[in-house]
Amino acid sequence: MQRARRLRKSDDFALARRLGRSRVDRRLVLISRANGTEVTRFGFSVSKRLGNAVVRNRIKRRLKSAAKEASVQEGWDLVVIARQGARSADYWSLKRSLDRLLERSGVLESNVG
Repeated sequence: MQRARRLRKSDDFALARRLGRSRVDRRLVLISRANGTEVTRFGFSVSKRLGNAVVRNRIKRRLKSAAKEASVQEGWDLVVIARQGARSADYWSLKRSLDRLLERSGVLESNVG
Protein backbone atom coordinates (compact mmCIF):
# COMPACT_ATOMS: atom_id res chain seq x y z
CA MET A 1 0.00 0.00 0.00
CA GLN A 2 1.37 3.40 -0.97
CA ARG A 3 2.69 5.59 1.82
CA ALA A 4 0.23 8.42 1.02
CA ARG A 5 -2.67 5.97 1.42
CA ARG A 6 -1.76 4.85 4.96
CA LEU A 7 -2.63 6.31 8.32
CA ARG A 8 0.63 6.34 10.23
CA LYS A 9 0.41 8.91 13.01
CA SER A 10 -1.28 8.06 16.28
CA ASP A 11 -3.02 11.46 16.16
CA ASP A 12 -4.68 10.46 12.87
CA PHE A 13 -5.88 7.19 14.40
CA ALA A 14 -7.15 9.05 17.50
CA LEU A 15 -9.00 11.63 15.39
CA ALA A 16 -10.69 8.93 13.33
CA ARG A 17 -11.71 7.06 16.48
CA ARG A 18 -13.03 10.20 18.15
CA LEU A 19 -14.93 11.72 15.20
CA GLY A 20 -15.59 8.73 12.96
CA ARG A 21 -18.50 6.35 12.70
CA SER A 22 -17.94 2.69 13.43
CA ARG A 23 -19.39 -0.47 11.93
CA VAL A 24 -18.82 -3.89 13.50
CA ASP A 25 -19.01 -7.56 12.59
CA ARG A 26 -17.55 -10.78 14.06
CA ARG A 27 -14.09 -10.30 12.57
CA LEU A 28 -13.55 -6.55 12.12
CA VAL A 29 -14.41 -3.05 13.26
CA LEU A 30 -14.37 -0.32 10.59
CA ILE A 31 -14.18 3.33 11.61
CA SER A 32 -14.80 5.82 8.82
CA ARG A 33 -14.31 9.59 8.83
CA ALA A 34 -14.33 12.08 5.97
CA ASN A 35 -10.87 13.67 5.87
CA GLY A 36 -11.48 16.64 3.55
CA THR A 37 -8.71 15.66 1.12
CA GLU A 38 -8.67 13.87 -2.20
CA VAL A 39 -6.95 10.77 -0.81
CA THR A 40 -8.42 7.86 1.09
CA ARG A 41 -6.13 6.55 3.81
CA PHE A 42 -6.31 3.18 5.56
CA GLY A 43 -5.00 2.31 9.01
CA PHE A 44 -4.84 -1.20 10.43
CA SER A 45 -4.78 -2.20 14.07
CA VAL A 46 -4.23 -5.73 15.35
CA SER A 47 -3.95 -6.20 19.10
CA LYS A 48 -1.33 -8.37 20.78
CA ARG A 49 -4.24 -10.32 22.26
CA LEU A 50 -4.77 -11.90 18.84
CA GLY A 51 -1.40 -13.63 18.80
CA ASN A 52 2.31 -13.26 18.30
CA ALA A 53 3.92 -11.04 15.66
CA VAL A 54 3.63 -13.68 12.95
CA VAL A 55 -0.12 -14.00 13.44
CA ARG A 56 -0.67 -10.22 13.70
CA ASN A 57 1.36 -9.51 10.57
CA ARG A 58 -0.48 -12.22 8.62
CA ILE A 59 -3.80 -10.60 9.52
CA LYS A 60 -2.50 -7.15 8.53
CA ARG A 61 -1.17 -8.43 5.19
CA ARG A 62 -4.52 -10.02 4.38
CA LEU A 63 -6.41 -6.87 5.34
CA LYS A 64 -4.10 -4.63 3.29
CA SER A 65 -4.56 -6.85 0.26
CA ALA A 66 -8.34 -6.82 0.66
CA ALA A 67 -8.31 -3.03 1.08
CA LYS A 68 -6.31 -2.57 -2.15
CA GLU A 69 -8.98 -4.44 -4.10
CA ALA A 70 -11.89 -2.42 -2.66
CA SER A 71 -13.16 0.48 -4.79
CA VAL A 72 -13.47 3.13 -2.10
CA GLN A 73 -14.38 6.78 -2.76
CA GLU A 74 -11.59 9.29 -2.24
CA GLY A 75 -11.57 11.53 0.82
CA TRP A 76 -11.90 9.08 3.74
CA ASP A 77 -9.82 7.96 6.69
CA LEU A 78 -10.62 4.32 7.38
CA VAL A 79 -9.36 2.45 10.44
CA VAL A 80 -9.72 -1.34 10.37
CA ILE A 81 -9.45 -3.05 13.75
CA ALA A 82 -9.16 -6.84 13.88
CA ARG A 83 -11.26 -8.73 16.42
CA GLN A 84 -10.86 -12.25 17.81
CA GLY A 85 -12.68 -13.76 14.83
CA ALA A 86 -9.95 -12.48 12.49
CA ARG A 87 -7.34 -14.78 14.04
CA SER A 88 -8.77 -17.95 12.51
CA ALA A 89 -10.26 -16.34 9.38
CA ASP A 90 -8.80 -16.94 5.94
CA TYR A 91 -8.26 -14.20 3.35
CA TRP A 92 -11.66 -14.59 1.69
CA SER A 93 -13.53 -14.33 4.99
CA LEU A 94 -11.66 -11.16 5.91
CA LYS A 95 -12.28 -9.73 2.44
CA ARG A 96 -16.02 -10.44 2.69
CA SER A 97 -16.15 -8.82 6.13
CA LEU A 98 -14.26 -5.74 4.98
CA ASP A 99 -16.37 -5.38 1.83
CA ARG A 100 -19.58 -5.69 3.85
CA LEU A 101 -18.43 -3.06 6.36
CA LEU A 102 -17.31 -0.68 3.61
CA GLU A 103 -20.70 -1.04 1.94
CA ARG A 104 -22.55 -0.44 5.21
CA SER A 105 -20.41 2.67 5.79
CA GLY A 106 -21.39 4.09 2.42
CA VAL A 107 -17.82 4.71 1.26
CA LEU A 108 -17.74 2.47 -1.83
CA GLU A 109 -17.69 4.14 -5.24
CA SER A 110 -20.91 2.41 -6.27
CA ASN A 111 -22.68 4.33 -3.46
CA VAL A 112 -21.93 7.70 -5.06
CA GLY A 113 -25.27 9.52 -5.47
